[in-house]
Amino acid sequence: MGTLIYGANGRSIEFDDRDLAHLQFVIAGKLRRSENFLLTFRGQDDVLHVLWLSPAVALEFIYSCPVYPSLNRKWLEQLTISANQSGVLLLAPEPVGAAERALEFA
Repeated sequence: MGTLIYGANGRSIEFDDRDLAHLQFVIAGKLRRSENFLLTFRGQDDVLHVLWLSPAVALEFIYSCPVYPSLNRKWLEQLTISANQSGVLLLAPEPVGAAERALEFA
């Protein structure tokens, strides 16, 4: 399990490393463009969580696995479209059968 450290108070939120890598990619892209948006996800407690993200909010991504996970291009596209259309980045499940379109980062 990876961890997203959110805000000045350092709130720790656990995500699967693969989920976290995809979130990091989309979040970084939006913050580079100085865009504010919401991140919505179901926590391990099965409760819906909503975080406000902006360039002013401190974020840290910590991975438990020593190798950065491969990225699924189709999933990245879906997450990005969702975030751009509605202003809400909703962590949706990874699409099945898209492994052949993975992006590898060394």
